[in-house]
Amino acid sequence: MPISGLFLLIGGLAALGYLAGRRRAFAFATPGRGARHSLPGHYGVHVALWCAVPAGAIAAAWLLAEPRVIDALAAAGLPDAIRNLPADRLALMMEKARNLAAGVVQGGDAEPAVAALAARFARLDEIGRTALIVSLGVVAPAGLFHAWRHMAPDFRARVSVERAMRVGLFACAAVAVITTLGIVLSLLFEAARFFAAVSPDDFLFGLAWSPQTAIRADQIAASGSFGAVPLFVGTTLIALIAMAVATPIGLFAAIYMTEYAPKRLRAMAKPAIEMLAGIPTVVYGFFAALTVAPALRALGAVLGLDVASESALAAGLVMGIMIIPFVSSLADDAIAAVPRSLREGSLALGATRSETIREVVLPAALPGIAGGVLLAVSRAIGETMIVVMAAGMTANLTANPLEAVTTVTAQIVALLTGDQAFDSSKTLSAFALALVLFAVTLALNFAAMAIVRRFRERYD
Repeated sequence: MPISGLFLLIGGLAALGYLAGRRRAFAFATPGRGARHSLPGHYGVHVALWCAVPAGAIAAAWLLAEPRVIDALAAAGLPDAIRNLPADRLALMMEKARNLAAGVVQGGDAEPAVAALAARFARLDEIGRTALIVSLGVVAPAGLFHAWRHMAPDFRARVSVERAMRVGLFACAAVAVITTLGIVLSLLFEAARFFAAVSPDDFLFGLAWSPQTAIRADQIAASGSFGAVPLFVGTTLIALIAMAVATPIGLFAAIYMTEYAPKRLRAMAKPAIEMLAGIPTVVYGFFAALTVAPALRALGAVLGLDVASESALAAGLVMGIMIIPFVSSLADDAIAAVPRSLREGSLALGATRSETIREVVLPAALPGIAGGVLLAVSRAIGETMIVVMAAGMTANLTANPLEAVTTVTAQIVALLTGDQAFDSSKTLSAFALALVLFAVTLALNFAAMAIVRRFRERYD
């Protein structure tokens, strides 16, 4: 049975347990049975949880441990002549046998030892899957029967269900926190390996980026140069162009939608603007490379300007269009949250509508607007596909938006693309760049929260 079938089976048993528990709870309301403590749905969920949670935990634990357990059992049955092979050859043989057992490759020309090992892998997989099905077939009905047997009118099913929900919510929050911690620690560990070989001063303040390191000792001109200033300048330049496009357009669109637009127009235009955020970034990259960049180059030729075929201006303009919804949506929500009494008070004092918006509404909505702008900046700094397709991969230290530049994210993609060994300064430099990018976006998020706390206004 496939894995999806196992979880569907557990879900089906849990649904039956819910219906059975709920139906029995209704029977508690008959005369002479006593008052029912909880709603019927609480009893049903209690039975369903006892059916699904233990079985799901066993299935998840087995799926996590299965590869290591089967590898250990398969390796334990190998002859001494094979088990004593070098580690790399043994790992290659194990991988070939695993792929052969899974049907990834055909076994017509496989070595006898690999074919025998593949047969052992297949047999162990079958035994493990059978044991898992038998275990679930025992645990799930046992949990259902246990919950069913302990049901009574005075059973505090609601308390039990709410406690289980709290544990589940805490587990979800813990997964998010642990994932973030794991990302930070992995970046720190790999970046520390890079900085052990390259000076942090050379990386943070160097003016030349050419991460080509020698593969052989006799190679020359491949010592590598890891000055990241051109990447930081290119990232900042494209982000500034994008924000110069997105901030005024997004803010003015939010003001119009909130203060001037009829309800019917707002109902159509607001989803249309927000749809820009759902377009894949690779589509924006195609648009920038095939439409915007040639148009800018043709316009530059008319004006006597030398515009590169891949330029920071093309990438920044298209990126600004992409992040308009981040500014407009949050600014719209912030402006709409301003109490109507402030608007009416300003108008009653003789202010015009535009003066009311400029002097009353926008200052009151400033925290939300600033938060949206900083969120858009973070999005612009982290964009990759548009830069790769429209701005190029040249680490050019320039402030001219008509020239080709590259960004931190584009270089991370280039450094980690293809077959790479994670023991060279070239590959490890990607983690150092990612660490800097993480620190910058984290600082922007803290700045957004500080602005919101500083300028937040509370109204009665």
